[in-house]
Amino acid sequence: MFDFMAARMGVGATKVGDGHPVVVYPGLAGGAMTTLHLRRFLTNSGFTARDWEGGVNTGPDGHLDDWLAGLEQRIRDLHGEHGRKVSLVGWSLGGVYAREIAKRCPDSVRQVVTLGTPFASLGSANHAGTVYKLIKRDADQLTPELQARLCQCPPVPTTSIYSKTDGIVSWQGCIEKRTERSESVEVHASHLGMGTNPEVLRIVANRLAQPEGGWRPMPPSGQRRSRL
Repeated sequence: MFDFMAARMGVGATKVGDGHPVVVYPGLAGGAMTTLHLRRFLTNSGFTARDWEGGVNTGPDGHLDDWLAGLEQRIRDLHGEHGRKVSLVGWSLGGVYAREIAKRCPDSVRQVVTLGTPFASLGSANHAGTVYKLIKRDADQLTPELQARLCQCPPVPTTSIYSKTDGIVSWQGCIEKRTERSESVEVHASHLGMGTNPEVLRIVANRLAQPEGGWRPMPPSGQRRSRL
């Protein structure tokens, strides 16, 4: 509630985008309505924001890789339609989808931004440990091999936004190592408020506004506030 009220009172979007397509993936049990505020903000920021068009996120239907093939094809289609690479924004479990899709078709993906996605601790006993096992429908199928794969960073610029006050997932499992094309950015937000928190929204827009082929990690938190 605090995040939503802060969003209602926060500053409006600034036109920083170049119009390229952005697909937003909701968290578990979320759908188009849960990402509406985020997509409106991105649209007002100058991006072509799209819903994932998968309805309510109840986890993959059937084998993970077979199911991901359909999501991958939509990104390839959008790439062809717009003639521009597509950025992927995934909230919570939706971030797992975004990361895996980017690994499957990096030639069509500009960058990935995840919000509270514990890709490095999906098999651990955090508050959401059991529900995240929906990615294979069967807890026994969340094998060490699959967990290791999910931890691997996509081969495109990748930002993991996390909060130590998340309240749902293990923030330690959201940490992506800092390299020339990957980073972790800390915010102060609840897990359920990630999509409306003003700081999160501004950071997502800032990351998406990075020029294609010219992506750079964000400066440390103490230096970045004046730049958002």
